[in-house]
Amino acid sequence: MPVRAELRNQIIRAAKEAAGRSHCPYTKYPVGAAVMTLDEKIFVGCYVENASPSLSSCAARNAIYTAVASGYTDIGLIVIYTPTKQPSPPFGACRQVINEFAPDAHVYCVCDSPEVLHRRLSAMLPDAFGSTML
Repeated sequence: MPVRAELRNQIIRAAKEAAGRSHCPYTKYPVGAAVMTLDEKIFVGCYVENASPSLSSCAARNAIYTAVASGYTDIGLIVIYTPTKQPSPPFGACRQVINEFAPDAHVYCVCDSPEVLHRRLSAMLPDAFGSTML
């Protein structure tokens, strides 16, 4: 999904702003994400920790769930922001959730340096388990 520079910058800003709303009292690792639907609607999510770690919810999943709750499942792009020197890609559970709604989405991982990791989800999660296997 080719994205105009202005729109790409808007999505990156949205992901960074979402990171500022993270609830991360234990790790102090705020993460933000923004997803864009094929008709260019943007939804954000942030990392939400819980004292019971398995109940924490990552930014990418929260952004996707917000889009779905708003009636949008046609996601074409996701941006994940971490306050690091190198971009951090989404971990396995997030990749699987992204795959559910956007198996060929563009994933941009951005950080506090100019470095950007950009891959299609299909390259990040080869041979993914999905609805076509059921």
